[in-house]
Amino acid sequence: MTPSLDQVAHGIQLLKHGRVIAFPTDTVYGLGADAFNCEAIDKVYQAKQRSRMLPLPLLLKDAFQMSVVARDIPEIAWFLADFFWPGGITLVLPRSTWLSSSLAPDDTVAVRVPNHDTPLALIQGLGNPIVGTSANISGKPGLVAADDVRRQMGDVVDFIIEENGCSGSMASTVVDVTGDIPVILRQGIIPSCEVKEAYAKYRQRR
Repeated sequence: MTPSLDQVAHGIQLLKHGRVIAFPTDTVYGLGADAFNCEAIDKVYQAKQRSRMLPLPLLLKDAFQMSVVARDIPEIAWFLADFFWPGGITLVLPRSTWLSSSLAPDDTVAVRVPNHDTPLALIQGLGNPIVGTSANISGKPGLVAADDVRRQMGDVVDFIIEENGCSGSMASTVVDVTGDIPVILRQGIIPSCEVKEAYAKYRQRR
């Protein structure tokens, strides 16, 4: 089942009012909120039972939106974004100084452009990046079906956008690009060999 326009429109309105929703992505189901609403961010931490010391990743509408939440973006970040986005790579970047520390308690922020119409429509409709952490209790496996999200988190999520599973099967691959050489922090849906091949192409063109 593809999410209806009514479901997406309802999700956008909830996000605008500081609520927390779950939605399908190209990896696993996401738990989302307005990235610029501190109260909504607190609700995500509470819903996931996640440590406040762990940052929450963000979903963007396009690579250019990196400039809204990050600073001093290195050339390799733009290259990998162009190479893999939209898709299953999350890039760790230096955090913008004005981005809420409740969202990213250290000096970095993790961002991704999903290859899925639903989160992109939510971001576009809200007008801001959205929190894009996995819709599961912290420490448990990511979920790919709305029914599973409902069983695990139905009492702490304001709305679940329905779809017959996500187009992926696991979380994104997380790559730290704050240094000279990309570092894979989490192996996910994009194999590490593809990241290394992309970096080799980047080195060749310099």
